[in-house]
Amino acid sequence: MHPIAIAAAAIAALIHVYFFVLESLWFMRPAVWARFGLDSAEDAEVTRSFAYNQGFYNLFLAAGVAIGVAVGAVGNAGEGRAVTLFACGSMIAAGAVLFLNNRSFLRAAAIQAVPPIVAVIAIVFLG
Repeated sequence: MHPIAIAAAAIAALIHVYFFVLESLWFMRPAVWARFGLDSAEDAEVTRSFAYNQGFYNLFLAAGVAIGVAVGAVGNAGEGRAVTLFACGSMIAAGAVLFLNNRSFLRAAAIQAVPPIVAVIAIVFLG
Protein backbone atom coordinates (compact mmCIF):
# COMPACT_ATOMS: atom_id res chain seq x y z
CA MET A 1 0.00 0.00 0.00
CA HIS A 2 1.11 3.53 -0.69
CA PRO A 3 2.51 5.38 2.36
CA ILE A 4 -0.23 8.03 2.10
CA ALA A 5 -2.87 5.28 2.25
CA ILE A 6 -1.19 3.70 5.26
CA ALA A 7 -0.84 7.03 7.08
CA ALA A 8 -4.44 8.09 6.43
CA ALA A 9 -5.78 4.65 7.41
CA ALA A 10 -3.67 4.71 10.59
CA ILE A 11 -5.01 8.15 11.50
CA ALA A 12 -8.56 6.90 10.89
CA ALA A 13 -7.88 3.87 13.09
CA LEU A 14 -6.44 5.99 15.91
CA ILE A 15 -9.46 8.29 15.79
CA HIS A 16 -11.73 5.26 16.10
CA VAL A 17 -9.70 3.91 19.03
CA TYR A 18 -10.20 7.30 20.68
CA PHE A 19 -13.95 7.01 20.06
CA PHE A 20 -13.81 3.59 21.72
CA VAL A 21 -12.13 5.11 24.78
CA LEU A 22 -14.72 7.90 24.98
CA GLU A 23 -17.75 5.69 24.43
CA SER A 24 -16.79 2.51 26.24
CA LEU A 25 -14.35 3.54 28.96
CA TRP A 26 -14.92 7.19 29.84
CA PHE A 27 -18.57 7.72 28.88
CA MET A 28 -19.82 8.46 32.41
CA ARG A 29 -17.44 11.38 32.85
CA PRO A 30 -19.47 14.60 32.62
CA ALA A 31 -17.17 16.17 30.03
CA VAL A 32 -17.59 13.09 27.83
CA TRP A 33 -21.35 12.59 27.97
CA ALA A 34 -21.83 16.33 27.50
CA ARG A 35 -19.73 16.10 24.31
CA PHE A 36 -22.35 13.68 23.02
CA GLY A 37 -25.12 16.21 23.63
CA LEU A 38 -26.46 14.78 26.89
CA ASP A 39 -27.67 17.12 29.58
CA SER A 40 -27.41 15.05 32.75
CA ALA A 41 -25.80 12.06 34.40
CA GLU A 42 -29.23 10.43 34.36
CA ASP A 43 -29.42 10.79 30.57
CA ALA A 44 -25.90 9.41 30.31
CA GLU A 45 -26.82 6.40 32.44
CA VAL A 46 -29.75 5.62 30.14
CA THR A 47 -27.53 5.93 27.06
CA ARG A 48 -24.51 4.22 28.58
CA SER A 49 -25.11 0.71 27.20
CA PHE A 50 -25.64 2.05 23.68
CA ALA A 51 -22.44 4.09 23.87
CA TYR A 52 -20.55 1.10 25.26
CA ASN A 53 -21.64 -1.07 22.34
CA GLN A 54 -20.93 1.68 19.80
CA GLY A 55 -17.45 2.10 21.21
CA PHE A 56 -16.69 -1.52 20.47
CA TYR A 57 -17.92 -1.10 16.89
CA ASN A 58 -15.37 1.69 16.55
CA LEU A 59 -12.64 -0.48 18.07
CA PHE A 60 -13.44 -3.30 15.63
CA LEU A 61 -13.22 -0.89 12.68
CA ALA A 62 -9.81 0.26 13.91
CA ALA A 63 -8.76 -3.36 14.26
CA GLY A 64 -9.86 -3.97 10.67
CA VAL A 65 -7.55 -1.22 9.47
CA ALA A 66 -4.67 -2.55 11.57
CA ILE A 67 -5.20 -6.08 10.26
CA GLY A 68 -5.46 -4.85 6.67
CA VAL A 69 -2.28 -2.83 6.89
CA ALA A 70 -0.45 -5.68 8.63
CA VAL A 71 -1.59 -8.25 6.06
CA GLY A 72 -0.42 -5.95 3.29
CA ALA A 73 2.91 -5.39 5.03
CA VAL A 74 3.72 -9.11 5.16
CA GLY A 75 3.36 -9.47 1.42
CA ASN A 76 -0.33 -10.03 0.81
CA ALA A 77 -0.96 -6.67 -0.84
CA GLY A 78 -4.31 -7.48 -2.45
CA GLU A 79 -5.80 -8.98 0.69
CA GLY A 80 -4.44 -6.14 2.83
CA ARG A 81 -5.97 -3.53 0.52
CA ALA A 82 -9.32 -5.36 0.53
CA VAL A 83 -9.53 -5.50 4.33
CA THR A 84 -8.37 -1.89 4.69
CA LEU A 85 -10.88 -0.73 2.08
CA PHE A 86 -13.69 -2.55 3.86
CA ALA A 87 -12.81 -1.07 7.26
CA CYS A 88 -12.31 2.44 5.86
CA GLY A 89 -15.48 2.15 3.79
CA SER A 90 -17.40 1.24 6.95
CA MET A 91 -15.96 4.29 8.72
CA ILE A 92 -17.01 6.51 5.81
CA ALA A 93 -20.51 5.03 5.81
CA ALA A 94 -20.83 5.55 9.57
CA GLY A 95 -19.77 9.18 9.18
CA ALA A 96 -22.37 9.66 6.45
CA VAL A 97 -25.07 8.12 8.64
CA LEU A 98 -24.09 10.38 11.53
CA PHE A 99 -24.35 13.50 9.37
CA LEU A 100 -27.55 12.45 7.59
CA ASN A 101 -29.20 11.63 10.90
CA ASN A 102 -28.33 14.98 12.47
CA ARG A 103 -26.83 17.78 10.38
CA SER A 104 -25.47 19.47 13.50
CA PHE A 105 -22.91 16.64 13.71
CA LEU A 106 -21.10 17.76 10.54
CA ARG A 107 -17.82 18.34 12.37
CA ALA A 108 -17.95 14.97 14.12
CA ALA A 109 -18.90 13.22 10.88
CA ALA A 110 -16.01 14.90 9.08
CA ILE A 111 -13.55 13.86 11.79
CA GLN A 112 -14.86 10.31 11.45
CA ALA A 113 -14.98 10.15 7.64
CA VAL A 114 -12.28 12.37 6.10
CA PRO A 115 -9.16 10.32 7.03
CA PRO A 116 -10.66 7.06 5.71
CA ILE A 117 -11.80 8.89 2.56
CA VAL A 118 -8.20 9.97 2.01
CA ALA A 119 -7.06 6.37 2.63
CA VAL A 120 -9.56 4.95 0.15
CA ILE A 121 -8.61 7.49 -2.52
CA ALA A 122 -4.93 6.74 -1.96
CA ILE A 123 -5.48 2.96 -2.11
CA VAL A 124 -7.55 3.19 -5.28
CA PHE A 125 -5.40 5.69 -7.14
CA LEU A 126 -1.90 5.22 -5.70
CA GLY A 127 -1.93 1.53 -4.84
